[in-house]
Amino acid sequence: MGAVPIVECAGKLLDLSRPRVMGILNITPDSFSDGGDFLSFDSAMEQAQRMVEEGAAIIDVGGESTRPGAPAVSETEELDRVLPIIEGISHNLSVPISIDTSKPNVMRAAVAAGAGLINDVLALQTPGAVEAVADLNVPVCLMHMQGEPRTMQKNPCYGDVVSEVKSFLARRVDCCILAGIPRDHLLVDPGFGFGKTLDHNLALLRDLQEITELDLPLLVGLSRKSMIGALLDEPVNNRMFGSLAAAVLAVERGARIIRTHDVKPTVDALAVSTALFRLNNKS
Repeated sequence: MGAVPIVECAGKLLDLSRPRVMGILNITPDSFSDGGDFLSFDSAMEQAQRMVEEGAAIIDVGGESTRPGAPAVSETEELDRVLPIIEGISHNLSVPISIDTSKPNVMRAAVAAGAGLINDVLALQTPGAVEAVADLNVPVCLMHMQGEPRTMQKNPCYGDVVSEVKSFLARRVDCCILAGIPRDHLLVDPGFGFGKTLDHNLALLRDLQEITELDLPLLVGLSRKSMIGALLDEPVNNRMFGSLAAAVLAVERGARIIRTHDVKPTVDALAVSTALFRLNNKS
């Protein structure tokens, strides 16, 4: 990547001069790992505070599960879940807030409540989403997914997963720029686990440098995912160590933001690995 960006998230800065950790805060009853854990305002705020104290540089708030087979959530219900939490974090914590949504009206309301980054698993393909982000003038992370959350893991198929993911993201970047979204407002995510088999995910991780050729900040979410479970034969809550290994490998290959449930262990792992990468770069 060229110049290392300082991403401005509605007045709060996300400094990507070194890899950063995005803490996951799901306000959902059915997310694959932490569903139901943070449904109350108090428990969600306590978790946000904890993640910031542990080193999270940004908090990603989501109100609709995107796990395989998860049911859709109405716009009203999603707003009811996320807006109080976004407002609470905005008023009480200094870090930027990301809203994990694909709905244009949720994007608009979340930014009005204090969110400063849009994290969209559909890469702004929902009608009206590109226009919403252009109007809101906040950065957005564009993720690749084959299919949609309800069906994405039913026989995903690629000729060359890395080149196809890269090409998709490049097309979405061009679409955003054409709609008036500045290039320096764009981040990309290859979408580990979203319409991909274990072999697809491993190929993406191995060749992640190819995605960095888009010359945009790269966000990856590997935390506790099924690929880690398949490799370790472990249930969701026993996948932290495998997730840490994957996070370090992703950063080594150019990732700038690691989205995770386990903030402190990930911050520590990245501190050690980043120190070595910097030393190597000086050599």
